[in-house]
Amino acid sequence: MEEILSKYFGGEPGTAQRLELIRQMEDNEPLRAEYIRLQNIYALTQLAPHPSHEAEGRKGYNAFRHRLKVKAQRKIIRLAMQCAAAALLLIASTFFLTRMLLFESTGTGEMNTLYVPAGQRAQLTLNDGTQVWLNAQSTLTYPARFFGKRREVSVVGEAYFDVAENREKPFVVTTEQLTMEVLGTEFNVYSYPEAGIVQTSLVKGSLKVSETGKNGQSMLLSPSQQVTYQNSKMQLEPLTNPEHLLWKEGIYAFNNERLIDILAKLELYYDTTIRVEDPEIFNVRYTGKFRQRDGIDEILHILQKIQSFYIQNDKDKNIITLSK
Repeated sequence: MEEILSKYFGGEPGTAQRLELIRQMEDNEPLRAEYIRLQNIYALTQLAPHPSHEAEGRKGYNAFRHRLKVKAQRKIIRLAMQCAAAALLLIASTFFLTRMLLFESTGTGEMNTLYVPAGQRAQLTLNDGTQVWLNAQSTLTYPARFFGKRREVSVVGEAYFDVAENREKPFVVTTEQLTMEVLGTEFNVYSYPEAGIVQTSLVKGSLKVSETGKNGQSMLLSPSQQVTYQNSKMQLEPLTNPEHLLWKEGIYAFNNERLIDILAKLELYYDTTIRVEDPEIFNVRYTGKFRQRDGIDEILHILQKIQSFYIQNDKDKNIITLSK
Protein backbone atom coordinates (compact mmCIF):
# COMPACT_ATOMS: atom_id res chain seq x y z
CA MET A 1 0.00 0.00 0.00
CA GLU A 2 2.82 2.39 0.89
CA GLU A 3 4.53 1.72 -2.47
CA ILE A 4 1.32 2.27 -4.48
CA LEU A 5 0.61 5.62 -2.83
CA SER A 6 4.23 6.72 -3.14
CA LYS A 7 4.07 6.13 -6.90
CA TYR A 8 0.73 7.96 -7.06
CA PHE A 9 2.02 11.10 -5.39
CA GLY A 10 5.27 10.80 -7.32
CA GLY A 11 3.31 11.13 -10.55
CA GLU A 12 4.40 7.75 -11.97
CA PRO A 13 1.02 6.07 -12.77
CA GLY A 14 -0.95 7.03 -15.85
CA THR A 15 -4.63 7.99 -15.89
CA ALA A 16 -5.84 4.37 -15.94
CA GLN A 17 -3.73 3.45 -12.91
CA ARG A 18 -4.93 6.54 -11.04
CA LEU A 19 -8.57 5.65 -11.71
CA GLU A 20 -7.91 2.09 -10.52
CA LEU A 21 -6.44 3.41 -7.26
CA ILE A 22 -9.54 5.60 -6.76
CA ARG A 23 -11.79 2.56 -7.30
CA GLN A 24 -9.76 0.51 -4.80
CA MET A 25 -10.15 3.22 -2.14
CA GLU A 26 -13.94 2.90 -2.30
CA ASP A 27 -13.85 -0.47 -0.50
CA ASN A 28 -10.57 -0.15 1.37
CA GLU A 29 -10.85 2.08 4.44
CA PRO A 30 -7.14 1.81 5.48
CA LEU A 31 -6.04 2.70 1.94
CA ARG A 32 -8.41 5.68 1.85
CA ALA A 33 -7.21 6.92 5.26
CA GLU A 34 -3.56 6.62 4.24
CA TYR A 35 -4.31 8.43 0.96
CA ILE A 36 -5.89 11.36 2.83
CA ARG A 37 -2.94 11.54 5.25
CA LEU A 38 -0.34 11.57 2.47
CA GLN A 39 -2.42 13.99 0.40
CA ASN A 40 -2.30 16.54 3.24
CA ILE A 41 1.46 16.13 3.56
CA TYR A 42 1.89 16.35 -0.21
CA ALA A 43 -0.14 19.57 -0.33
CA LEU A 44 2.23 21.17 2.17
CA THR A 45 5.31 20.14 0.22
CA GLN A 46 3.81 21.58 -2.99
CA LEU A 47 3.35 25.11 -1.68
CA ALA A 48 6.49 26.26 -3.46
CA PRO A 49 7.73 23.70 -6.00
CA HIS A 50 10.56 25.82 -7.36
CA PRO A 51 12.92 23.83 -9.63
CA SER A 52 16.02 24.68 -7.62
CA HIS A 53 14.44 23.26 -4.48
CA GLU A 54 12.96 20.09 -5.96
CA ALA A 55 15.69 17.73 -4.75
CA GLU A 56 15.75 19.28 -1.29
CA GLY A 57 11.97 19.20 -1.11
CA ARG A 58 11.81 15.51 -1.99
CA LYS A 59 14.54 14.75 0.54
CA GLY A 60 12.63 16.55 3.27
CA TYR A 61 9.36 14.92 2.25
CA ASN A 62 10.83 11.40 2.42
CA ALA A 63 12.46 12.11 5.76
CA PHE A 64 9.20 13.45 7.12
CA ARG A 65 7.28 10.32 6.01
CA HIS A 66 9.94 8.13 7.65
CA ARG A 67 9.51 9.95 10.96
CA LEU A 68 5.74 9.48 10.78
CA LYS A 69 6.22 5.79 10.14
CA VAL A 70 8.64 5.25 13.02
CA LYS A 71 6.98 7.52 15.59
CA ALA A 72 3.25 7.72 14.97
CA GLN A 73 2.28 9.42 18.24
CA ARG A 74 -0.11 12.31 17.73
CA LYS A 75 2.03 14.80 19.57
CA ILE A 76 5.05 14.14 17.34
CA ILE A 77 2.94 14.22 14.18
CA ARG A 78 1.37 17.54 15.16
CA LEU A 79 4.76 19.05 16.02
CA ALA A 80 6.30 17.80 12.76
CA MET A 81 3.43 19.19 10.71
CA GLN A 82 3.75 22.58 12.41
CA CYS A 83 7.48 22.67 11.69
CA ALA A 84 6.96 21.61 8.09
CA ALA A 85 4.27 24.23 7.58
CA ALA A 86 6.43 26.97 9.06
CA ALA A 87 9.43 26.05 6.94
CA LEU A 88 7.40 25.74 3.77
CA LEU A 89 5.62 29.01 4.46
CA LEU A 90 9.00 30.72 4.65
CA ILE A 91 9.98 29.20 1.29
CA ALA A 92 6.59 30.07 -0.18
CA SER A 93 6.98 33.74 0.70
CA THR A 94 10.10 33.82 -1.49
CA PHE A 95 8.87 31.88 -4.48
CA PHE A 96 5.08 32.34 -4.47
CA LEU A 97 5.13 35.17 -7.02
CA THR A 98 7.38 33.13 -9.34
CA ARG A 99 5.00 30.19 -9.14
CA MET A 100 1.98 32.37 -9.87
CA LEU A 101 3.64 33.88 -12.90
CA LEU A 102 4.62 30.42 -14.15
CA PHE A 103 1.04 29.13 -13.96
CA GLU A 104 -0.43 32.30 -15.45
CA SER A 105 1.91 32.13 -18.41
CA THR A 106 1.57 28.40 -19.15
CA GLY A 107 -2.03 27.90 -18.06
CA THR A 108 -1.12 24.48 -16.67
CA GLY A 109 -1.20 22.85 -13.28
CA GLU A 110 -1.74 19.54 -11.61
CA MET A 111 -5.01 17.95 -12.74
CA ASN A 112 -7.29 15.95 -10.48
CA THR A 113 -9.62 13.18 -11.63
CA LEU A 114 -12.79 12.19 -9.80
CA TYR A 115 -14.55 8.98 -10.89
CA VAL A 116 -17.97 7.96 -9.55
CA PRO A 117 -18.71 4.20 -9.61
CA ALA A 118 -21.94 2.60 -10.83
CA GLY A 119 -24.99 3.13 -8.63
CA GLN A 120 -23.49 6.13 -6.81
CA ARG A 121 -23.19 9.90 -7.15
CA ALA A 122 -20.82 12.55 -5.77
CA GLN A 123 -20.69 16.28 -5.07
CA LEU A 124 -17.65 18.54 -4.74
CA THR A 125 -16.78 22.24 -4.64
CA LEU A 126 -14.04 23.49 -6.92
CA ASN A 127 -11.38 26.04 -6.02
CA ASP A 128 -13.45 28.98 -7.34
CA GLY A 129 -16.58 28.01 -5.38
CA THR A 130 -18.31 26.23 -8.29
CA GLN A 131 -20.35 23.24 -7.13
CA VAL A 132 -20.40 20.06 -9.22
CA TRP A 133 -22.58 16.97 -8.92
CA LEU A 134 -21.47 13.79 -10.73
CA ASN A 135 -23.81 10.98 -11.68
CA ALA A 136 -22.95 7.27 -11.68
CA GLN A 137 -20.12 6.10 -13.96
CA SER A 138 -18.98 9.67 -14.60
CA THR A 139 -15.54 11.27 -14.54
CA LEU A 140 -14.60 14.90 -13.88
CA THR A 141 -11.11 16.18 -14.68
CA TYR A 142 -10.27 19.53 -13.06
CA PRO A 143 -7.25 21.53 -11.81
CA ALA A 144 -6.45 21.85 -8.13
CA ARG A 145 -6.51 25.63 -8.71
CA PHE A 146 -7.71 27.72 -11.62
CA PHE A 147 -5.02 29.82 -13.31
CA GLY A 148 -5.01 31.81 -16.50
CA LYS A 149 -7.92 33.55 -18.20
CA ARG A 150 -10.36 30.62 -18.21
CA ARG A 151 -11.62 28.05 -15.72
CA GLU A 152 -11.59 24.76 -17.61
CA VAL A 153 -12.81 21.26 -16.68
CA SER A 154 -13.81 18.19 -18.70
CA VAL A 155 -16.58 15.63 -18.20
CA VAL A 156 -17.29 12.08 -19.30
CA GLY A 157 -20.75 10.94 -18.22
CA GLU A 158 -23.26 13.24 -16.52
CA ALA A 159 -22.63 16.29 -14.36
CA TYR A 160 -24.60 19.22 -12.98
CA PHE A 161 -22.79 22.56 -12.52
CA ASP A 162 -23.66 25.50 -10.29
CA VAL A 163 -20.97 27.89 -11.54
CA ALA A 164 -19.57 30.64 -9.32
CA GLU A 165 -19.82 33.92 -11.22
CA ASN A 166 -16.60 35.52 -12.41
CA ARG A 167 -17.00 37.83 -15.41
CA GLU A 168 -13.25 38.05 -15.91
CA LYS A 169 -12.77 34.27 -16.14
CA PRO A 170 -15.33 32.28 -18.15
CA PHE A 171 -16.05 28.75 -16.94
CA VAL A 172 -15.56 26.17 -19.72
CA VAL A 173 -16.77 22.55 -19.70
CA THR A 174 -15.60 20.25 -22.48
CA THR A 175 -16.85 16.84 -23.58
CA GLU A 176 -15.60 14.88 -26.56
CA GLN A 177 -18.21 16.50 -28.83
CA LEU A 178 -19.31 19.78 -27.22
CA THR A 179 -17.80 22.71 -25.34
CA MET A 180 -19.88 24.88 -22.98
CA GLU A 181 -18.86 28.36 -21.84
CA VAL A 182 -20.48 30.42 -19.07
CA LEU A 183 -19.73 33.18 -16.60
CA GLY A 184 -22.05 32.03 -13.82
CA THR A 185 -25.03 29.72 -14.24
CA GLU A 186 -26.60 26.31 -13.56
CA PHE A 187 -26.72 23.61 -16.21
CA ASN A 188 -26.61 19.85 -16.74
CA VAL A 189 -24.34 17.90 -19.10
CA TYR A 190 -25.20 14.38 -20.30
CA SER A 191 -22.31 12.87 -22.25
CA TYR A 192 -21.97 9.13 -21.74
CA PRO A 193 -19.97 7.77 -24.71
CA GLU A 194 -22.26 4.73 -24.96
CA ALA A 195 -25.40 6.88 -25.22
CA GLY A 196 -24.62 8.16 -28.72
CA ILE A 197 -25.79 11.69 -27.87
CA VAL A 198 -24.64 14.69 -25.84
CA GLN A 199 -27.26 16.84 -24.18
CA THR A 200 -26.89 20.14 -22.34
CA SER A 201 -29.81 21.53 -20.31
CA LEU A 202 -29.78 25.10 -18.97
CA VAL A 203 -31.50 25.92 -15.67
CA LYS A 204 -30.30 29.47 -14.91
CA GLY A 205 -28.25 32.17 -16.65
CA SER A 206 -27.01 31.79 -20.21
CA LEU A 207 -24.87 29.19 -21.91
CA LYS A 208 -22.86 29.12 -25.12
CA VAL A 209 -22.56 25.67 -26.70
CA SER A 210 -20.22 24.86 -29.58
CA GLU A 211 -18.56 21.85 -31.16
CA THR A 212 -15.32 20.87 -29.44
CA GLY A 213 -12.22 21.66 -31.49
CA LYS A 214 -14.20 23.17 -34.35
CA ASN A 215 -15.14 26.63 -35.55
CA GLY A 216 -18.50 25.45 -36.80
CA GLN A 217 -21.96 25.73 -35.32
CA SER A 218 -22.65 27.22 -31.91
CA MET A 219 -25.79 28.13 -29.98
CA LEU A 220 -26.68 30.46 -27.11
CA LEU A 221 -29.14 28.93 -24.66
CA SER A 222 -31.70 30.68 -22.45
CA PRO A 223 -33.10 29.15 -19.24
CA SER A 224 -35.27 26.04 -19.71
CA GLN A 225 -33.68 25.25 -23.06
CA GLN A 226 -31.46 22.34 -24.03
CA VAL A 227 -29.23 21.32 -26.91
CA THR A 228 -29.04 17.75 -28.16
CA TYR A 229 -26.00 16.80 -30.25
CA GLN A 230 -26.30 13.70 -32.41
CA ASN A 231 -24.80 12.67 -35.75
CA SER A 232 -22.74 15.89 -35.85
CA LYS A 233 -25.89 18.05 -35.62
CA MET A 234 -27.06 20.36 -32.84
CA GLN A 235 -30.76 20.71 -32.09
CA LEU A 236 -32.18 23.40 -29.80
CA GLU A 237 -35.38 22.50 -27.95
CA PRO A 238 -37.33 23.32 -24.77
CA LEU A 239 -36.47 21.54 -21.54
CA THR A 240 -39.71 19.56 -21.30
CA ASN A 241 -38.93 17.43 -18.25
CA PRO A 242 -36.77 19.28 -15.68
CA GLU A 243 -37.38 16.40 -13.26
CA HIS A 244 -34.70 14.50 -15.18
CA LEU A 245 -32.24 16.67 -13.27
CA LEU A 246 -33.39 15.23 -9.92
CA TRP A 247 -30.64 12.63 -10.30
CA LYS A 248 -28.37 14.97 -8.34
CA GLU A 249 -30.76 14.48 -5.41
CA GLY A 250 -30.55 10.72 -5.83
CA ILE A 251 -33.82 10.36 -7.79
CA TYR A 252 -34.22 8.99 -11.32
CA ALA A 253 -37.40 10.44 -12.87
CA PHE A 254 -39.03 9.23 -16.09
CA ASN A 255 -42.01 10.93 -17.73
CA ASN A 256 -43.93 8.97 -20.37
CA GLU A 257 -40.73 7.36 -21.62
CA ARG A 258 -40.40 4.13 -23.58
CA LEU A 259 -38.95 1.15 -21.77
CA ILE A 260 -36.14 0.91 -24.33
CA ASP A 261 -34.97 4.42 -23.40
CA ILE A 262 -35.30 3.77 -19.67
CA LEU A 263 -33.29 0.56 -19.90
CA ALA A 264 -30.53 2.31 -21.84
CA LYS A 265 -30.09 4.78 -18.97
CA LEU A 266 -30.25 2.09 -16.31
CA GLU A 267 -27.47 0.19 -18.08
CA LEU A 268 -25.27 3.29 -17.87
CA TYR A 269 -26.16 4.19 -14.28
CA TYR A 270 -25.66 0.67 -12.89
CA ASP A 271 -22.99 -0.69 -15.27
CA THR A 272 -24.93 -3.76 -16.34
CA THR A 273 -26.22 -5.35 -19.56
CA ILE A 274 -30.00 -5.68 -20.03
CA ARG A 275 -31.27 -8.01 -22.75
CA VAL A 276 -34.89 -8.02 -23.90
CA GLU A 277 -36.08 -11.21 -25.59
CA ASP A 278 -39.46 -9.79 -26.64
CA PRO A 279 -38.92 -6.43 -28.38
CA GLU A 280 -42.65 -5.57 -28.30
CA ILE A 281 -42.32 -4.58 -24.63
CA PHE A 282 -39.78 -1.92 -25.63
CA ASN A 283 -42.50 0.57 -26.60
CA VAL A 284 -44.45 0.41 -23.34
CA ARG A 285 -44.26 3.86 -21.72
CA TYR A 286 -43.66 4.57 -18.05
CA THR A 287 -43.91 7.56 -15.73
CA GLY A 288 -42.38 7.40 -12.28
CA LYS A 289 -39.59 8.28 -9.87
CA PHE A 290 -37.06 5.88 -8.41
CA ARG A 291 -34.43 6.27 -5.72
CA GLN A 292 -30.92 5.61 -6.90
CA ARG A 293 -30.05 3.68 -3.74
CA ASP A 294 -32.87 1.18 -4.36
CA GLY A 295 -30.76 -0.37 -7.13
CA ILE A 296 -31.62 -1.71 -10.56
CA ASP A 297 -33.36 -4.88 -9.30
CA GLU A 298 -35.92 -2.91 -7.30
CA ILE A 299 -36.51 -0.47 -10.16
CA LEU A 300 -37.19 -3.32 -12.59
CA HIS A 301 -39.56 -5.00 -10.15
CA ILE A 302 -41.57 -1.77 -9.88
CA LEU A 303 -41.74 -1.49 -13.67
CA GLN A 304 -42.77 -5.15 -13.78
CA LYS A 305 -45.93 -4.34 -11.81
CA ILE A 306 -47.08 -1.94 -14.55
CA GLN A 307 -46.32 -4.19 -17.52
CA SER A 308 -45.85 -7.86 -16.74
CA PHE A 309 -42.54 -9.42 -17.79
CA TYR A 310 -40.10 -11.93 -16.36
CA ILE A 311 -36.72 -10.93 -14.93
CA GLN A 312 -33.69 -13.22 -14.97
CA ASN A 313 -30.55 -11.85 -13.34
CA ASP A 314 -27.22 -13.57 -14.05
CA LYS A 315 -25.04 -11.85 -11.45
CA ASP A 316 -21.91 -13.78 -12.46
CA LYS A 317 -22.07 -12.40 -16.01
CA ASN A 318 -23.71 -9.10 -14.95
CA ILE A 319 -26.56 -9.65 -17.43
CA ILE A 320 -30.27 -9.08 -16.81
CA THR A 321 -32.72 -10.69 -19.24
CA LEU A 322 -36.35 -9.55 -19.65
CA SER A 323 -38.96 -11.70 -21.33
CA LYS A 324 -42.76 -12.02 -21.51
